[in-house]
Parts: sequence; C-alpha cells; structure tokens
Amino acid sequence: MTIQEKLLNLVHNEVIPDVEDYLDELFELVASKKSDDKTKEEIKYMQEMRKEFQDLIDDLEAGEIDDEEAQEIIDEIIDMKSLEE
Repeated sequence: MTIQEKLLNLVHNEVIPDVEDYLDELFELVASKKSDDKTKEEIKYMQEMRKEFQDLIDDLEAGEIDDEEAQEIIDEIIDMKSLEE
C-alpha cells in the first residue's frame, strides 16, 4: 500500500466520518435550540474542513500528491487526532 493509499484510507475511514459525526452533533444543538453564535461558527468551520478533505481526496485520486506531502498530511492528521483524546 502506498503512502497516498494510506492517506486516502485515513481520510475516508476516519477523518470524514469524525467530521460528519461532529457536524451531526452541532446540528442537533441547533435543532434543540441550544446553540449560539459559536455553534454556528463551528458548523461553518467544520463544513469548510469537510470540503478541504474532499478536495484532498480528489487530489489524491488524481495523483497530484507526492509521497512526502502525503506523509506530512498523515502526520498532521495523527497530531490532530491525538489532541482530541
């Protein structure tokens, strides 16, 4: 498995589902009328993040990301995930 395939799997199987789950939680807050402006800003930020990861998937599938860049992105994602825990 190439570095690009590892990154693609990571984004598809972990990152996007995590972003979607968090967005669901935020939308539930809005629906229950327990949201504030910060919640709405967070929704916008997470939607932008989801779009950026979708663009990353497109770039990976088009072969536009080399090994070095793919590894850097993997490392960044791992760092972000470790901060969540």
